[in-house]
Amino acid sequence: MQEYHYSELSNGVRTIHKEINYTKIAHVGIMLDIGSRDEDSTQKGITHFWEHMAFKGTHKRKSFHIINRLESLGGELNAYTTKEKICFYASILDIHIEKAVELLIDIVFNSAFPEKQIEKERQVILEEMSMYQDTPEDAIMDEFDEIIFHEHPLGGNILGTEQSVKSISKANFIQFIKAHVNFEKIVFSSLGNISSKKIDRLINKHVAPLEAQLGIQKRPIFNAYQAHHQSKNREISQVHHLMGLPTYSLHDPKRIPFYLLTNILGGPAMNSRLNLSLREKHGFVYGVEAQFLSYTDIGLFSIGFATDPANFKRSKALVLKEIKKLRNQTLSEGQLRAAKGQLKGQMAMSEENNNAMMLMMAKSLLDLNKIPSLDEVFKKIDSITALELREIAEEALQVDQMSSLTFMPH
Repeated sequence: MQEYHYSELSNGVRTIHKEINYTKIAHVGIMLDIGSRDEDSTQKGITHFWEHMAFKGTHKRKSFHIINRLESLGGELNAYTTKEKICFYASILDIHIEKAVELLIDIVFNSAFPEKQIEKERQVILEEMSMYQDTPEDAIMDEFDEIIFHEHPLGGNILGTEQSVKSISKANFIQFIKAHVNFEKIVFSSLGNISSKKIDRLINKHVAPLEAQLGIQKRPIFNAYQAHHQSKNREISQVHHLMGLPTYSLHDPKRIPFYLLTNILGGPAMNSRLNLSLREKHGFVYGVEAQFLSYTDIGLFSIGFATDPANFKRSKALVLKEIKKLRNQTLSEGQLRAAKGQLKGQMAMSEENNNAMMLMMAKSLLDLNKIPSLDEVFKKIDSITALELREIAEEALQVDQMSSLTFMPH
């Protein structure tokens, strides 16, 4: 990690900084290895609720002061929750970076959870749930997780359930944070035209004095997959369809080859095989996508599209046809070279986003205990063979093992 400035504090927090000299914007974030999969059945949605409440008051700031602190300087303060992470981050002119660091520390570690704000935000989250249900392309993803992972915490909606959100109290927040926050699983990440010396000063002033917490986290492993198929009627005009199955984890050596395979099949580019077939050739869909998500112990592969009911069966048949091609036909040397070049280009372009880069640094350190350089990843991509891709396709893309969820127009 020569291009990064790394340190481990006595309280267990790890810090990572990348100095770049071509921007006036600094990006800072605090990422915790806590997500919705760490909630028990009575706490569903509490991590996401905590994300909301961090902005609603600390022991020295009210909600307005939190919102106004960086916004009045042209900066941004934000947060997100996933199945395995909760992250709070900010972007600001580099001359104001200390304000951003101090504010992040305050909202992450000194939240007051005011009772009145809990009630207000409870209604906001319930409205957010309603919005998801009104958006079939979002709702189907959440319900598909339930089909794949069933009663395992990975199958739960990050927002929780209406019942669980209505029951969460201030005491629940305090108990959950005490039980799950482990300073050894927290990363402070920063990027900008800031010297390592200045970052060290800010960290020693605001992060190092924090009193360590060592909550114990035990994540149940998922190992009980069975294929399921569901069809539901909805007040919609198109058929929405999702199909897929569990695959490779974040630590599996087959993850990067399978990511390349997913990109060939249905990545974001318009020349993906599924897009060329379903949209460009037949005009059955506006968009079709193959997605591969990696968690620390398992992965999830899926293919999703929406189409007119009259074209649903033909669209699904075309998807299965493209999967069969990858399983039965070895890529030519030219096809493989082009696929590798496309993926490397996409990855290089993603590094142009400095905020995304700062977040990636934190996540990589938490998940992999290192930050692979672009050159390292490129070497792994270059080493992939056509035969290896076909073998992985045969192993992972087993149609008879895939689950499916279909929203049919009512």
